[in-house]
Formats: sequence, C-alpha cells, structure tokens
Amino acid sequence: MKKTLIVLFVLSIQFGFSQTTADFFNKTDRFLKTHVSNGRVDYKSIKKKPSGLDELLRIASKIKVDKSKTTTYQAFYINAYNLAVIKGIIDNYPTKSPLDIKGFFDKNTYALAGNKITLNNLENNILRKNFPNEARFHFVLVCAGLGCPPIIATAYRPTVLEKQLQQQTVKALNNPDFIKVKGEKVQISQLFEWYKVDFTHHGSEIDYINTFRKEKITEGAKVSYYPYDWRLNDIQ
Repeated sequence: MKKTLIVLFVLSIQFGFSQTTADFFNKTDRFLKTHVSNGRVDYKSIKKKPSGLDELLRIASKIKVDKSKTTTYQAFYINAYNLAVIKGIIDNYPTKSPLDIKGFFDKNTYALAGNKITLNNLENNILRKNFPNEARFHFVLVCAGLGCPPIIATAYRPTVLEKQLQQQTVKALNNPDFIKVKGEKVQISQLFEWYKVDFTHHGSEIDYINTFRKEKITEGAKVSYYPYDWRLNDIQ
C-alpha cells in the first residue's frame, strides 16, 4: 500500500509539472495572439488589463525546467524573456524606449523558474552560456526596440522550436531593412557587433549570414554596422 501511494505521489508531481509547462505554452500563445500584430506589441491594451500577463509570469515563476530537456528548456526561457520584456515596459508605460527605463536589462529582476533574474542574465547565462553554438537565439529574443527582429504572435514550443528558430533567422537575414546590401557594401545590425563571438565560430559574420540568405552577399564585401533603433516596438 505504501509503495502504491509513493508511486501515485511521484506520478502526480510529474503530471502536475507537465501540465504546468503545457499550460504556460498554451496561455502564452493565446496572450501573444491577442496582443501582438505585425511584429509589434499592443502595450496600451495590456496596461489596461495586465491580468493575463501577470498570470503567465506567476506560472513561469513556479515552473522547473531541466537543461537536459533542451527544447523545453530553450522554449521556456525564450518565451519567458519576451514576456518579461513586455512586463518591464508596461510597468513603466508610456515610454518611448526600453533604454529610458533605469536598469531595464541589467538591474530589474523577474521571478522565473524559482529564481530572480535580470534580462541580461537570462540571455547571457541561461541561454548563450549553456548553448554557445546557438546564435539563432538573437532572432527570437525581442528587446522591445524596433532594432530587434520582430516579435511573433505565437509561443515558442518545444515540439516545433527548431522550425521556429530557423524560420525567424531566415526571415531576419533576408529582410533588406535588417541586412542592407548596396553593391559591394553591406550594413548589418549592431547586434552582430555586440555578439560577434556568437556569429564567427566557423567563419565571418557574412559567412554566417549567407548560411540563411537566398541571395548571397559577395565574398569580400565591406561590412559596417548601422545604429540600433531603440524606439519602442509599440503598435501605432
């Protein structure tokens, strides 16, 4: 009888964990579909009714994710980052830029998976440090500035994460407003300058970009970085 109770207890914990994780992804998906359009966020509507976002972050604070379950771990923290960014904006809304909010990336903390963490720590220690060969994170983590690749109106999910990472990276690196090619000159986002180490494991930044481009940039093209656009990605 005791063994049966122990087994039932363990199963209930496992079931509750999986349910919570699934609940997080499903509710995140519904939230983003409601408040995101054309790569921009309707901060005004969220500010008026923040209960949906607050519920998501409450769920995220209690979830435990194991790094060995790679896609679940990555999908959770990508979504958590984007939701935390939105939370940071609406807590200070209206604002013109995340940079106008003191400590936005490096001081303000969010309760995620049982820990209090800043956006910078989430990006650099939870994701980049643990998965140093996955530069595609940079095309799905949305910092609330227009210089970021656009946020999508759906949750990142473990079962389709590889497809989503690839799709968003291809989309960004084929966007003429993101990669600006003029003859033998190419202007690329300061994102590549700040995180150069992530993009040059097996060659140059252009080698990395060309991996995902339909029209390849010519070898030897002169590279420069255009200024990052920190204006808020707010729905107008």
